[in-house]
Amino acid sequence: MNMPATLLVVDDTPENLALMHALLRDHYRVKVANHGRRALELVATPPRPDLILLDIMMPGMDGYEVCRQLKADPLTRDIPVLFLTAKSEDSDEESGLALGAVDYLTKPIKPAIVMARIRTHLQLREAAVFLQDRNAYLEEEVRRRTLEVQAIQDVTILAMASLAETRDSETGNHIRRTQHYVKLLAEALSRDPRHANTLDEKTIGLLFKSAPLHDIGKIGIPDAVLLKPGPFDNDEMTIMKTHTQLGRDAIEHAERQLGMEVDFLRFAKEIAYSHQEKWDGSGYPEGWAGEEIPLSARLMALADVYDALISCRVYKPPFSHEEAREIICNGRGSHFDPAVVDAFLAQEARFIEVARTFAG
Repeated sequence: MNMPATLLVVDDTPENLALMHALLRDHYRVKVANHGRRALELVATPPRPDLILLDIMMPGMDGYEVCRQLKADPLTRDIPVLFLTAKSEDSDEESGLALGAVDYLTKPIKPAIVMARIRTHLQLREAAVFLQDRNAYLEEEVRRRTLEVQAIQDVTILAMASLAETRDSETGNHIRRTQHYVKLLAEALSRDPRHANTLDEKTIGLLFKSAPLHDIGKIGIPDAVLLKPGPFDNDEMTIMKTHTQLGRDAIEHAERQLGMEVDFLRFAKEIAYSHQEKWDGSGYPEGWAGEEIPLSARLMALADVYDALISCRVYKPPFSHEEAREIICNGRGSHFDPAVVDAFLAQEARFIEVARTFAG
């Protein structure tokens, strides 16, 4: 059984309080206050009233000031206030409603009208509370499902990327390291006015999410080429170079299966297809140069080379960070975008930290 609503009646005249109490007590829980300060004390004491019937002309603090203080407090501002007063001028009513009151009734009261107005405003408050609770529930549900979708995306990407990585057991945590390198480079570049609008927080998050798919195309490279313990001959290099197109095509196929374009897959396609391009146009598969190469791919190009340099391979020992740094600096303006090299130099201490954290 629902508890009756709680009403607070505020009036400095004992006769008026007695009259209102007698009218309301069979239908509601009734609290009374004979001055403004007492009204504010009762409102602060649980259970808070569901509705307040408020006189205006009271000694000390008048009804207008009580209403003003109620509406200024986040804990009480949503409690509906009905002015119940002998002040009957239009200007008085306008003042009361401007303060946030929901209704304005004049004395002498008509009991049937007072009861009808109370019922109406209690129903409106109940509906407002229901909608507020419903909106809060829906917002939490949207948040929960968004996190769930993001988690599914992350797991799917890592699963796909891990398939490529398992083809080459020597790469260790390559996808995790390069993922963090790309993020570090993007964060450094985002402080450059030329890239601040492009590399906002959302975009950097998408780049981080997309980076693990840069070598997904290696799934389609034959073991005899992919796992060869030495330099490739010309034919083998031609085959190896196809991993960029194989990767992009695989991601495009996944996108077609979804039936829609997805932001992080756009970056994943750019990175998979173009991360072997070089700033001077000597890379592959398109031979693009400079800013023809998508920024996402320019970031990955440096991240990928740095990790290859510091990692052990059957055909070479790992280079030190200092050696890798020198090679990358020598490639500034030829292999790598100069701005990306500068971002690397700004973040090199954190590159070393990532390499240690995710050592294979």
